[in-house]
Formats: sequence, C-alpha cells, structure tokens
Amino acid sequence: MTRHAVAKVADLREKGRHLVEVKGMELGIFMVDGQYYAWRNVCPHAAAPVCVGKVCGTRLPSMVYDYEFGRDQEILRCPWHGWEFDLKTGRHLVDTDAKLRGFAVEVEDEDIYVVMP
Repeated sequence: MTRHAVAKVADLREKGRHLVEVKGMELGIFMVDGQYYAWRNVCPHAAAPVCVGKVCGTRLPSMVYDYEFGRDQEILRCPWHGWEFDLKTGRHLVDTDAKLRGFAVEVEDEDIYVVMP
C-alpha cells in the first residue's frame, strides 16, 4: 500500500471537496462531518464524473404526503442522471448494491493522503 499526498486540510475546509489524479485515476476527496473520504470519480451507473456532482441532502423516509429533508451535505448527486450516493459509505441510497469505489484516507498534520494498492 502506498500513501499519496492529495490535499491540505485547509483546501477541504474551504471548498468541501478536492479533485485530484492519482496513479491515472481521478478521485474526489470530500470532508463530511470532520471526516475525510476518497471516491473514484466514476459513477457505477453510466461512468459519469460523479465527484463533480452536487453535494446536498435528500428526502428522508416519512409518512405519505410528508416530505422530510435531511442528511444535508452528506449526499453526492451524480450530474448525469441524478443517482444519489452516501458520501460516508459510497452506497447508492436506493440500490445498495451500487457503490462508489473508495480508498482509505489518512490525515497527518495538515496533509491529506490517500492509501492505494
């Protein structure tokens, strides 16, 4: 396993996400609730650049005709077809078999590293 420096903590505090190329792969680095996540920038549905999609919330399960919004800034919406993924797990919100490819993230001092095979 190799660590690759990909960003500074300040980069993500300011923007919430950072796109970077590592070993020929484009990754999106995200900060959610103070934790860091790295996802490959490829939607499993149609290979769209998912990491440039909107970071938002979603409707929560609720009673009929009740619309409850939640999970603000925890959801990544694919820009092509609107598929929504949990930024903490990479899983699609409906089809849990669909998942973004993720990589381990380590933070040391003010540097963010992605760990890849």
